[in-house]
Parts: sequence; structure tokens; C-alpha cells
Amino acid sequence: MLHKGSTILHSSNWDNLRFVLAVAEDGSVSAAARRLGVNHATVLRRVAAFEEEQGGPVFEKTATGYRVLPDRATVIDAARDVANSVLVVERLMHGARAPLRGVVRVASTDSLCQMVLPPLIAELNRLSPELRVDLMSSNGHLDFSRLQADITVRPAERLPEDMTGEVCTRFSFHPYSAPGVEDRWLGLTGPLARSNPARWITANVAPEDIVAGADSFLVLREMARAGMGLAVLPGYVGDGCPGLERRDGLMPAASVPVWVATYGALRQVPRIRIVCDRIREFLAASSVGEAVTTPVR
Repeated sequence: MLHKGSTILHSSNWDNLRFVLAVAEDGSVSAAARRLGVNHATVLRRVAAFEEEQGGPVFEKTATGYRVLPDRATVIDAARDVANSVLVVERLMHGARAPLRGVVRVASTDSLCQMVLPPLIAELNRLSPELRVDLMSSNGHLDFSRLQADITVRPAERLPEDMTGEVCTRFSFHPYSAPGVEDRWLGLTGPLARSNPARWITANVAPEDIVAGADSFLVLREMARAGMGLAVLPGYVGDGCPGLERRDGLMPAASVPVWVATYGALRQVPRIRIVCDRIREFLAASSVGEAVTTPVR
């Protein structure tokens, strides 16, 4: 089993380990090569070198790709811990040298990425041209334990245990439709199926009255504009949209807290802390949600 204090951190094995983890997570050499920006042969060579240095195979080659051998699963888990530790150290060291220089990856929903956050990102770029903020648009929850993103801006009732953050605003939900639409509803699918509006629809709308669905509030808005049915949308998505009417009274008031959060020690990286603070201040002062007097941590 690999440990954080093992020789992996003190030799060239660490570089080979990156290739092993990529194959383990992607399930194929080709996918790992694309992720790492190298060719197929390089991945095979690095994996073979790692297996030789560690004294045995890690993978079984199957018809569908590469599978981690059952007795090596704990090795891969420990290797992920090593990878996370090294990446956190690198970011902490880099952040200490240059608080407003480097890349910060912000993950949020498609509607926030398209409708709310771009003006803030533009402002940050003007204030500090050497700071690059990448927006990652996804309605699913990225795996922050593997550092796919640095910050999340996410409507959710609570955070995972390994994340830390603050609630800076709340988003309210309302039903919207094109004029004249009655008794037809649009469902929330995918990650949105876990939301409060989705639970209300499930409990209060007959299945035969749900005519279609989508996993994006932006898509649901356009379906509602096309006259397909009633869509439950965040106020900032539905209010003021041409062709839509807000249908208050069809459902009780609903809202969700919006978190600005990050993973563990990354909060102490100066550039990440600064971007977190600016996002929180921007959302708290904007008109897209309801003010939160005392931030929830």
C-alpha cells in the first residue's frame, strides 16, 4: 500500500503515478492520453515503469479497457491521497508567492455561468490581468476531492463534509409559462431532480400532467416559452424573460441557499480566498437573490 510518506514523494515515481491514476479514473489508455496531452505509447510506458518499480501489476486489461485489480484498489485510493496532497502543496506554495496571479477554476450551474457570473469575472480580469478565472459550467457536482475545480458557487441545502464555505444569498423559485398554458408541467431531471422544486412537483403534480422535462433551468425556460408547460425556475432566470408570465399562487414560496465554497486547505491560498470573497460580495449585493443578513458558514 502507498502512503503519503512513501518513496513516491521522494523519487521520479510521482510522475509515473499521474499516468497510473489517469488510467484508473478514465478506464482506458486512450482517454488517459487525451487527458494528459500525451500519446498512447507514453501512457503505456509510464504505467509499465510504475508497475515494475512497485513490484507488480496494477491493471487487468479487459475487452472494454483497463480495470484496477481488486487487490490494488486500496493502492489507487492511497495514490489519490498522495496526488491531492501534492497538488494542495503546489497551490499553497504558488499562492503564497503571487496572491493575484495564476488560475482559479470556478464551477457553477449553467444558468449562473451564463447569466450572472461573467460580469464579475470581467471585473476581476480588469483589476488583476495576471489572474485567470476559468468558469466550469455543470449542473452536476464536480469531485472537489480530486481538485477538478477550486471554488464552487452552488445552490444547495448543505455542503459536503469536506468542503467549507458561506451562504451569501438565496434564490427563490416560481412557476412560469407562456400565456394561456394551464395544467401542463415540465419536470426537473438529472441533478435538478434533487432540488426542492422537483420534490414539490413530484408530490403535487400528477405524472400524466408532466409532459416533458430537462436537467437545465435555461432549457426549461425555453421549453416554457415554446408553450410546452409550466416551468419552475429561479427568479433571475424567469423574471423579465420575453414570452413568459410568472404564475404566482400555483405553488408555495420556495428558495435555496447559494454557497460559495472550496475544498479544505485551498481556502488558505490567497488568490482563491480573494476570489471567494469577491464572488460572495458580488452575489450578496446583486439583485439575483435574496439578501442573507448573517452568512451561513
